[in-house]
Amino acid sequence: MTVFPVAPEAVAGAAASLGTDPTTLADLFRVANSPGFDRWQEQIRRTGGCAHPIRLMGQTVTRDAKTGDILYAYSTEQEPGGMLRVACGNRRASRCPACAWTYAGDTYHLIRAGITGDEQRDVPATVRDHPRVFATLTAPSFGPVHNRPDTGRCRCGTRHADGDPALGTALDPERYDYAGAALWNNHAGDLWRRFTIYLRRELAARAGLTQTELKEVCRVSFGKVAEFQKRGAVHFHAVMRLDGPDGPGTAPPAWATVALLDDATKAAESTGAIDTPVYCKACRGTGHHLHYHQPSSALSRCTTCRGTRVREDFAQLDIPEHTRRLMAACAELQPFYPDRQLTRWAHMLGFRGHFSTKSRRYSTTLGALRQIRADYRAHQERRERGLSEDLDDTEGSTLVLAHWTYAGQGHTPGESWLAASIARDIRLNRETARDALTDLQDMGEWDD
Repeated sequence: MTVFPVAPEAVAGAAASLGTDPTTLADLFRVANSPGFDRWQEQIRRTGGCAHPIRLMGQTVTRDAKTGDILYAYSTEQEPGGMLRVACGNRRASRCPACAWTYAGDTYHLIRAGITGDEQRDVPATVRDHPRVFATLTAPSFGPVHNRPDTGRCRCGTRHADGDPALGTALDPERYDYAGAALWNNHAGDLWRRFTIYLRRELAARAGLTQTELKEVCRVSFGKVAEFQKRGAVHFHAVMRLDGPDGPGTAPPAWATVALLDDATKAAESTGAIDTPVYCKACRGTGHHLHYHQPSSALSRCTTCRGTRVREDFAQLDIPEHTRRLMAACAELQPFYPDRQLTRWAHMLGFRGHFSTKSRRYSTTLGALRQIRADYRAHQERRERGLSEDLDDTEGSTLVLAHWTYAGQGHTPGESWLAASIARDIRLNRETARDALTDLQDMGEWDD
């Protein structure tokens, strides 16, 4: 391989055209001219373009449990840099867009399987006939914010364009209940749990049954995702479904209708609440209710106890003022709610729950979806290496000996640029394929 020297001014010009800095571009050239660059690209493609892959060193050997013959062997010695790169699996798009996108795709298939069924994932197609509703549980108002109403004109008198950074921010930051918003986010998971408890109670009451009797004839299944609104408040989208006592494979009783489920859902949403103690002495209260409709006035009075040090610390962050105030509220409320870990979760605006949850028998699992992907990649690897794809992986038939060592995490600047490009290509290709499949289905030329 011949490497040609590149003049510094040429590097600077190329960097400007690519929208990157000369240091990153120089490292990009280094990576592209390194031995095993094609294999490095293949590794990154298999991580989905992960922004912070975990680097491993080691080997694995698979032997036949009866004969001791080697069925499969792999070592990182022949890999670029002597390392294998695997996806970090981070679900936050701010940390790793590629892995977060993969997680979002898995969540989509998990939710969809509970709506339409998926025989390949052991979810019968009959679930599409079960009573179900799509519920949205929204946070209460903590003060007026900039928005885009149907009239088109915000309260501030401006017609905000879509994507305007002012959308969702407080019209009057000094009067906005940032403490209440932070506590809402922090208790959102508890509110959801309480909602599911009340939903079962409401269903049993409408069916004329006790809760124990309800379990014997009907099961409530759900798939739920949490989402931040522009104002920074968490709200939930959920598919609620009624099944028979053994889950999606059994039909619900005749009295289980969409109307009954809808009515019970609305009743549970308006009834469910949690009691939260008030630690702030200035409030001089013993407790308050937190629910889906009305923020407690006691929460806003907690703002009288705010200090200045926390506000100064968050002032150093390059974030919008509305976000900064929400994060500061988390830290300032921590002494009054020591068990809620508000400071620890300030970067999530107080939210400490899961972004997607489901009942046990709603549909498939994220673990099952990941296993399908892992099995596909394993067969793909064997095919590329000329090995048998019919390797017997049943429990007890093989013996796997492996040794792995952590060798670091992340990319160099040039590798990061290339990985981001690979991630964009993968996403574009998959979205193009999805759109093409949708067009075929619309034309009736493709059957699920």
